[in-house]
Amino acid sequence: MRNRKTDSNKGKAVRDWCYNGFLALFLLLALSGARAGELGKAEIARRFPPPVQVGDKLTTVPAWPLTSELTPDAGPLGYVFESIDLAPIPGFEGTPFNLLIAIDARGNFTAVEVLRQHEPVFLSGLGEGPLQAFVRQYEGHNLKQAISISNPYGGRHQPTAGGGRVVLDGVTKATASIHVVNQTVLSAALAVARAQLDLAIPGRTAPAAQVRSELFAAKDFAALLQAGEIVHQRWSNAEIEALFAGSDGAALDAVGNADPAGEFIDLYLAYLNAPTLGRALLGDAAYGDLMRRLEPGQSAYWLAASGRQGLLEADFVRGTTPARLTLSQDGAPLEARDADLDFPPPPGAPPFNSLLILKTPAFAALDPGRGVNLKLEVVREKGQVYPTVFRQNLSLDYTPPAGYFIWPPTPLPEWLVAWQAHWPDLALIGVALAGLSVVLWRPRWLAMERRRLQIFRLGFLAFTLVFIGWHAQGQLSIVQLTGAVKTLRAGQGLGSFLFDPVSLLLIAFTLLSFFIWGRGTFCGWLCPFGALQEFVGLAARRLKIRKRHLPPRLEARLEQGRYALLGGLLLAALLAPHWAEKLVELEPFKTAITLGFDRSWPYLAWAIGLLLLNVFYSKFFCRFICPLGAAITLGGRLRRWDWLVRREECGQPCQTCHSRCEYGAIARDGRILYEHCFQCLDCVGIYHDAQRCAPLIFRARTGRAFPAPHRPAKATPGIRPTSAQSAALRGDTPP
Repeated sequence: MRNRKTDSNKGKAVRDWCYNGFLALFLLLALSGARAGELGKAEIARRFPPPVQVGDKLTTVPAWPLTSELTPDAGPLGYVFESIDLAPIPGFEGTPFNLLIAIDARGNFTAVEVLRQHEPVFLSGLGEGPLQAFVRQYEGHNLKQAISISNPYGGRHQPTAGGGRVVLDGVTKATASIHVVNQTVLSAALAVARAQLDLAIPGRTAPAAQVRSELFAAKDFAALLQAGEIVHQRWSNAEIEALFAGSDGAALDAVGNADPAGEFIDLYLAYLNAPTLGRALLGDAAYGDLMRRLEPGQSAYWLAASGRQGLLEADFVRGTTPARLTLSQDGAPLEARDADLDFPPPPGAPPFNSLLILKTPAFAALDPGRGVNLKLEVVREKGQVYPTVFRQNLSLDYTPPAGYFIWPPTPLPEWLVAWQAHWPDLALIGVALAGLSVVLWRPRWLAMERRRLQIFRLGFLAFTLVFIGWHAQGQLSIVQLTGAVKTLRAGQGLGSFLFDPVSLLLIAFTLLSFFIWGRGTFCGWLCPFGALQEFVGLAARRLKIRKRHLPPRLEARLEQGRYALLGGLLLAALLAPHWAEKLVELEPFKTAITLGFDRSWPYLAWAIGLLLLNVFYSKFFCRFICPLGAAITLGGRLRRWDWLVRREECGQPCQTCHSRCEYGAIARDGRILYEHCFQCLDCVGIYHDAQRCAPLIFRARTGRAFPAPHRPAKATPGIRPTSAQSAALRGDTPP
């Protein structure tokens, strides 16, 4: 018969190999990236029938322009693109969504469709219908609006709200995935809009300032000029000549060279949307006419010039973009056009040779409260038939008075919105975790009284199952590990974890618990499916169903099988992601916890079958199948203390704890096998209970301690901590 110590050593060798192997596995995750778009022009065209025409894919940005057969010369009506080419943000499962998104020339969403997704909750849980219904909510909304997701647990919102804010209905049980979808839609659409729709401020995330339309004060031209609300700059002929010095364009201006101090141009610039400025510069009637012509989001600027140089070239066409003028913000040109509006000079102004109103595009994303730059091109020519052209720019900066604007608060990042929406859940779970930490740090008082321990443990497990699991959707899963592998393999970060704050809080606490208590903190107290198994087992005991035990060698082999399943899933996520999506269904967590048993019969049969096995074999799934449990067991090897105290008599000769441990976590020699321990604290209660602990009973009856057991010179490691460790860690008094 094979020696049990040999089996134990081999099992330890297997676990060591797995532990080191899985750490090495993550060093291979620098492999290449996300899958590219999957539709061709013909497939796009089938989705947009005539009179819409789909053009060739652009080279500047991966998007197809949409035009109309009815107005072929009008330019693109909009653009259609795949999100994975522009915003491959990993989902909960680690693979980016791929969405087909269409926006029109004004930045309105005209269509959003799910092409491909790998989220477990939609693949074989809720189905893709709720996800498709969610993305259809974007249609008709504009990229300039603040689009966010309602909180399914904190009250429902209407799909739209006032003030340019849009609140879309989320999908219950898929909160984290839906936040990633929203981030994907907005990021991809903004990338195309910035490239093709003159969305000219790529780095700005704060909302643009809004004009205070009710604010008006009567001011004349001189007062506005003195206060800096109108800016101007004068250039002399000599200053212009200095710009061309050292080039072949020098000394070509005979008039300017004859009068170096003379005025070449005096350039004026002001913001017109503010009533105080607009009404003073245009008059009430012209200002009202301009405001009626401007679309939401458009800004208008008043330009004037005196001197030898004008603003416009001789062949300028009204309503177009002046060739000599460039209006920009943050270095990005705004493609400003002439407003084609005639108006007189304001009273008290100097004589001007040019007057012009430039209006920005409706979707320029200009922030009118921030500074703009105006450049005027100065051109000189040399030669008669084929003249050589020389160009220099005059630059004028302008920032409107801050008092004319209000600044909406900067919207929070999408992940932080998710945290805010869950703050009551996070607060309550945080309090529960703090309480659990206190209990595990000093378990003596609670564990000494069996009834007291049972009430606390069952109450906490009910909280874990109902609140953390079914309500807050905080069931940790192997999908988070396989998703991390896929995400890292694709060269992405793990930022998608931020969209699931409840799970992230539990992950952080579990990682910390590895160093203090080992694997049992999560598996024994914080796993909702594990809690469900505990209640099923309790019901079985109440029904007098006898527990069974597998042969020790078979148990050892099955326990090692968990590591094989874990390794297979991680390798599949790395090398064959489509297989990983199917294999993760080994976990019944999604069926029993995430979807609350609302699923098709094969998944129900598997989950219920595992619960029935738990009736006869304690924690059958956790001990013999769970790949997440295998990973957590490996993490538990980071434990720094043997925090469960033992006596000299434990195991030699006393077998009380060994015989009563349902999980086989106490060896015959008295050692705590932490990799099997679910931290039920029963052994702690027995250790301190004079009615259950055999050494204490013997001492009470005889007044003597158990006879000291014979031990070899070197005691077996891990049998008991030192008394100093016990006192410092547990606060116990040695008997």
